[in-house]
Amino acid sequence: MSQTQADALVFFGATGDLAYKKIFPALQALAKRGALNVPVVGVAKSGWGLDQLKARARDSVEKHGGLDADAFGRLSNLLRYVDGDYGDLAAFEQLRKELDGAKHPVHYLAIPPSVFELVFDQLQKSGCAEGARVVVEKPLGHDLASAQELNRTLHSIFKEEDIFRIDHYLGKNTVQNLLFFRFSNSFVEPIWKRQYVQSVQITMSENFGVQGRGSFYDHTGAIRDVVQNHLLQVLTNIAMEPPPGSETEILRDVRVMVLHGIRSLRPEDVVRGQFRGYRQEPGVSPDSTVETFVALRLFINSWRWRGVPFYIRAGKCLPNTVTEVLVKLYQPPAIFCDVAPPANYYRFRVTPDLQIAVGAYVKLPGADDQGEMQELLINHPEDPNEMGAYEELLGDALKGSNAHFARQDYVEESWRVVDSVLDNATPVHEYEPGSWGPAEADAIGPPGGWYNPK
Repeated sequence: MSQTQADALVFFGATGDLAYKKIFPALQALAKRGALNVPVVGVAKSGWGLDQLKARARDSVEKHGGLDADAFGRLSNLLRYVDGDYGDLAAFEQLRKELDGAKHPVHYLAIPPSVFELVFDQLQKSGCAEGARVVVEKPLGHDLASAQELNRTLHSIFKEEDIFRIDHYLGKNTVQNLLFFRFSNSFVEPIWKRQYVQSVQITMSENFGVQGRGSFYDHTGAIRDVVQNHLLQVLTNIAMEPPPGSETEILRDVRVMVLHGIRSLRPEDVVRGQFRGYRQEPGVSPDSTVETFVALRLFINSWRWRGVPFYIRAGKCLPNTVTEVLVKLYQPPAIFCDVAPPANYYRFRVTPDLQIAVGAYVKLPGADDQGEMQELLINHPEDPNEMGAYEELLGDALKGSNAHFARQDYVEESWRVVDSVLDNATPVHEYEPGSWGPAEADAIGPPGGWYNPK
């Protein structure tokens, strides 16, 4: 059923933060493109009515992307609202009425995972799950066991093809460009393997703290928040084999194969850190050992990558906000002087904008056999007209295209990789805000030190 066009969109948590910051702006953008023409039913327990939801939606788009009067007018005409408790079957019976005979609704759960099972049960009892698809947000579990339990619950009601697990990194054009660049340029693939690649670094740096989300973050930490999902998605795009076609399941298969080749992390492969002052954040335990920084080292047991170290680093209160990948090649031999030139590299910037760079060593003008590193740079500044990640993912869910959503086996394998180092498996080291994390991370870093994106 997954390729059937949806005839309604329901989103639970309609008055929440995610809806305010991401969903309403994405829905307005879809309406502007003419890609939204079905009823949009918000569900929440706020004591609101439809007029208040519309006012919230208007305020949302004004503050997050800008109001487009025509597009918002179309969105506003499509909006419906059901106010009720998720534990009250009457609210779901009212939802069924608002669906007005829709045969293939999409149910989007922008709500805490703790109420997923309750909502699934009510959808089934009310008949709203029949012929439907479901979209669930991360975190998709808290560890491997809870992810497996969530999948069992989902499969008791929905087929795998009708389950859309969002990782918004998969909707980013910059992440999709990793694959496009790799497999559309013949000069890349011949050297994209262990014989030429010395190491791969993936860094996700944020120059801010927990931004008032201390209570949430203190039950999550950097590994769960961004490594298990976003950064392993980036890694699989870098490391996957050339797919024998562009069909969705083929692409999903080759990504999962990368994860199958990664040994579960060991404590000696991981360094965790916490920025000074984190424990004073509202909602954070005064003796918290949750990491706001993590550095890790892993290896992929495959013919292409065996022996090549992959380094991942992510943290808050670091010097800047940027996500980059550095693929470092082996150093060439010395020919023109006694010292070998520096290693060539590929550099991919994933956020905040797209950059693809090749580091090359060139001769200095007028100098005798002296050179310097220069970058051959492709730079695409953010395009305000480009489809945003949530716009693309919501549009895909309505169309039934699950190419940019995570499959069950991928989610479980990604949890398997990190599961052994969750929950204080290693010490947490304090670091100064504005630094690149604790000095202890250098011990598991690449030879020559970590690459710090500018």
